[in-house]
Amino acid sequence: MTVIDPGMEALLETFVYESNTMLEQLDEILLDAERVQNISNDNIDSIFRIMHTIKGSAAMMGFGAISGLGHAVEDVFFILREDPAKLSQVFSSLFDLVFQSSDFLKHEVEQVTDPAYTEGDPSEMVKRLHDLAAVMKGDAAGSTAVNSTSAGGSGAAPSPVDTADRNFMDSRRIRLYFEDDCQMENMRAFMLLTQLANICDNLESVPANPETDASLCEEIIRNGFQVICKPTDSFDDVLAIIESSLNIKSYEVLEDEPIADEEYAGDAMQGPSAQAAASSAPGATAAAGAPDAAGAGAAGAAARTGGTTQAAKQQSLISVSQAKLDKLMDLVGEIVTAESMVSSNPDLRDLKLDNFLKSTRELRKLTDELQDVVMSIRMVPLTGTFTKMNRIVRDMAKNLNKKVELITYGGDTEVDKTINDTIADPFMHMIRNAIDHAIESPEERLALGKPETGQISINARNAGGEILIDVADDGCGLDTEKIMAKARTNCLLVKPESEYTDKEIFMLIMNAGFSTNVEVTEYSGRGVGMDVVKKNLEKVGGTLSINSVKNEGTTFTIKIPLTLAIVDGMNISVGDTIFTLPITSIKQSFKITDPKQILYDTDGSEMIMIRGDCYPIIRLHSHFGIDTEKNSFTEGIMIQVESGNAIACLFADELLGEYQVVVKPFPTFFTKYNMKEKGLSGCCILGDGSICLILDVSNLISKT
Repeated sequence: MTVIDPGMEALLETFVYESNTMLEQLDEILLDAERVQNISNDNIDSIFRIMHTIKGSAAMMGFGAISGLGHAVEDVFFILREDPAKLSQVFSSLFDLVFQSSDFLKHEVEQVTDPAYTEGDPSEMVKRLHDLAAVMKGDAAGSTAVNSTSAGGSGAAPSPVDTADRNFMDSRRIRLYFEDDCQMENMRAFMLLTQLANICDNLESVPANPETDASLCEEIIRNGFQVICKPTDSFDDVLAIIESSLNIKSYEVLEDEPIADEEYAGDAMQGPSAQAAASSAPGATAAAGAPDAAGAGAAGAAARTGGTTQAAKQQSLISVSQAKLDKLMDLVGEIVTAESMVSSNPDLRDLKLDNFLKSTRELRKLTDELQDVVMSIRMVPLTGTFTKMNRIVRDMAKNLNKKVELITYGGDTEVDKTINDTIADPFMHMIRNAIDHAIESPEERLALGKPETGQISINARNAGGEILIDVADDGCGLDTEKIMAKARTNCLLVKPESEYTDKEIFMLIMNAGFSTNVEVTEYSGRGVGMDVVKKNLEKVGGTLSINSVKNEGTTFTIKIPLTLAIVDGMNISVGDTIFTLPITSIKQSFKITDPKQILYDTDGSEMIMIRGDCYPIIRLHSHFGIDTEKNSFTEGIMIQVESGNAIACLFADELLGEYQVVVKPFPTFFTKYNMKEKGLSGCCILGDGSICLILDVSNLISKT
């Protein structure tokens, strides 16, 4: 079990978030580079900086396995930075090895928050990376250049002396001060360097390697923390990160002119103490030795400190724990419920209270705005989830000797963070299924007149209060005969085969244990996958429909809500019971005036004819066993609902009106009753304090 230093626990969440972000960026760079069969110098620099940052952060946190492997990958790309031509010597084996390293690092980062976390053993990968580095250097003994970044993978940045001979033209020096009593100033300085590493070609600090010694906190408090950097693009990018970083009270640009090589080397060799002594004291308006403070040269050196005319700029971005956002959303839900209870108080019914009604309307407006703001905070783009799928396509295509490319559209479409996390698994299963079952081998595709490279596309778009996502392939399509044969063998058919439509046959693949593969492979054959897709989508109120044309391809269409917590619903009554029906599921509602609209199936099931099409009728009072006086279709109300491609009509007593409701899950002791399969997705609290059940349209229709 790995024990985290108590002083580091507060930084663990930041470490996990930043490491995951950088590893996703690493995968994206590698996938693009492998696709074009070349790694550009910029991408080599980016990978080097990513691994250097992860190595240093992990060393700071005490995660030796992550730091050690990160150091080994960093060594390889350090050599490539010095001589990109060496890439040709190891190109064929480099990608697989770095991808494997990335997988190991991702797994370790996922586990570090577990109190029982035990470090994995990356020694085999480290050895292979060292061997790769030796091949690139031309000898197995290695050279000091490989280990120039730090000794033993400690994660320390190169010292100023080691790097004094680098080209530091166009470098800038900034001194900053942290807020009083913020504590762990050395760690905060290191985290700032970690952020800046991604946008700087060269980066040093005074004091150097702040993470290595907690005693440096006093020096940083007294003299400030200096950053010497050569920005990759714009110096404004550096200032933007500093201004958006937490706990920075003020900063100042010490010199307006670039730092010459010899000047930097001289300063660096003085060491931290001498450099700190040469710095001007906190609150100074210009660096010592700067041009005339009243002239143009002093404009860039003017201190942006609390003691000057320009106050420190406010933070523009902050990171917030998802748990806090969940709590905030719960509180907003409670406010919405309380507002509804106040405005619908039965004691106030039939009273003429103009001022009260005016106040409640204003309150409703404010709660709606609050809800919109909180929901927008929780929204995240689908880009990250889409990008992860590239790796799955790459690995599977290589292992199955197929050529496949993934194309994505609408990655900027935003959904609730909880939904975004939930749908990643369904995407993975659908893409694996497409590559294994649908996409043919290059030879088969050429014989069919198709391009030898198969194509899988993901397309996301907004549709009212829902998100529609298509996952499509141009493979062989679904074979209805083979599916029916397997369903017959597994006893999955519930009606005569001749009565099944193609879409109903396609949906049979969503049953647990269903697979048309004869042999069990690494990727399929056990019938596990598509049933998981269905279950995970149902967890977030989503639905799935399938369209397929033999030898042309298959399209899975996912429909998911934007958010789970608060929904617009239509309240309906059945006897003395009130149900809430999500507005997004309702197509129309109407009264039946002509009993001749009602038809009967061969098994006696009730159907209704609407504009030439027949739909099944679900009597809610019969389905839930509720006593009601409105048993005749002409007495109640008919509500046409849809879920995916399925449509049915619900028969209820009457519509009570549209309400905004807060979805509450059923208590855990209800789990044994399988409420969802019975057609109930959750519950909510009405304005009078009573509990109302929310109907699950998907499961209601599936029972007809």
